[in-house]
Amino acid sequence: MIDVILDSLLDTAKLLPFLYLAYLLMEFLEHHAGGRTERLLTRSGKIGPLFGGLFGIVPQCGFSAASSELYAGRLITTGTLLAVYLSTSDEMLPIMISHGIFPYKLLLAKLAVGIVAGFAVDLIARVFRRKHPISDDAKIEDICEREHCNCGDHIALSALKHTLRITAFLLLITFLLNTGVYLIGEERLASAVSDRPVLANLLASVIGLIPNCAASVVLTELYLSNIISVGSLLSGLLVNAGVGLLVLFRNNRPVRDSFRVLAILFFIGCGVGILIDLTPLASLLG
Repeated sequence: MIDVILDSLLDTAKLLPFLYLAYLLMEFLEHHAGGRTERLLTRSGKIGPLFGGLFGIVPQCGFSAASSELYAGRLITTGTLLAVYLSTSDEMLPIMISHGIFPYKLLLAKLAVGIVAGFAVDLIARVFRRKHPISDDAKIEDICEREHCNCGDHIALSALKHTLRITAFLLLITFLLNTGVYLIGEERLASAVSDRPVLANLLASVIGLIPNCAASVVLTELYLSNIISVGSLLSGLLVNAGVGLLVLFRNNRPVRDSFRVLAILFFIGCGVGILIDLTPLASLLG
């Protein structure tokens, strides 16, 4: 257990400088581009899913929440909202970068799934006349209430707070994972998941629905530890919309519409992950 604790501390300490630089860049993007992207998204109309996917791929704190507000305010379509949810990378990108990995294949996969699924959902909605009503007069008082960014214009301070929060959480997750692997055994744990690919995708999708950074942190660390497949990782990351789902259920009415969005999100994320694991796509993305 002493080795487990030391390994957890060492593994987490190595990430600090890389995490800070990653969050510093993310804060810069959010403070200088966040408002413009949201305004453009509201004016995108039928090509909204394209912009939703492109903007969602940038790991901006609170953008999924902002998109949920836009959707609840009848400013964007269901497909545009889902494009943002499916493409957003949350904590996966900075964690992988801090490990010396730039997951461009995963980002492109999430982007492609988000855009294609978004257009498909909007097309089906138009065919069956179930289109989410859009109003030019809708007003949203608080369009982007951020989860962790209460630092005003102090980009460096906000990035530092992000880094310290995620580092503390990473330390806890790393310790729990290392302890679990130590007690269960790495080979037994890996075989238990790898022998049940569809079940692993379902479990990863359920984990991905956790509405905070915990889900993407856990999924990314499991993938980096070779415990889950790339398809299972994508199943979880595709449905992981951060606090966006919380904002959606809090502000969107009727509530059954929010459940409809959730069901579509889960079906697409889990289905794509299973498809990847059962086809040669897994070797291309891994």
